[in-house]
Amino acid sequence: MKKAIIIFFIFIIYFLLYFLQVNFFNWFTIAGIKPNLFVLLALFIGLYMDGKVGAILGFILGLYTDFLFSNTVGVSAILLGTVGFCGEILDRKFSKDSKITIVLMASLVTAIYEIILYLYSIIKLSVNVNILSFICILFVEIIYNAFIIIIFYPLIHRFGTYVESVFKNRKMLPRYF
Repeated sequence: MKKAIIIFFIFIIYFLLYFLQVNFFNWFTIAGIKPNLFVLLALFIGLYMDGKVGAILGFILGLYTDFLFSNTVGVSAILLGTVGFCGEILDRKFSKDSKITIVLMASLVTAIYEIILYLYSIIKLSVNVNILSFICILFVEIIYNAFIIIIFYPLIHRFGTYVESVFKNRKMLPRYF
């Protein structure tokens, strides 16, 4: 029952992030570039929930994102599902206790997501190749996502430890070194 409630809240958070992405961040852009909040949500799901749940929810949320934003259906779904699954892999390799590691994970996943999306646009949609412009946009988006994580890290960590205790059946104990 707790898992269903958490998944319901994840969908509510998705719609809140959709509202922020469409309305709020249209006003607060950096050089016309908005953060990609959906990648951050898929990474959160993969880090704090199971990898299968992260992949499935990432796919479902990506499919809905494709219906809302994209002219091709399925690309964001596959990429966000992959991000959700990669969150589980990053969870096994790195600790979530530090802001720096979460920021680095989000930066890595954002870069991979945007590079694959750009390559798909070049190959399938015949978009003109402008590498320097893409690198600048990617750099600004990574920094924007990093600032969002830094600001909301206490909330992310608190909710994430609760979600992890429910989904992974393990309590996160404080680490003393």
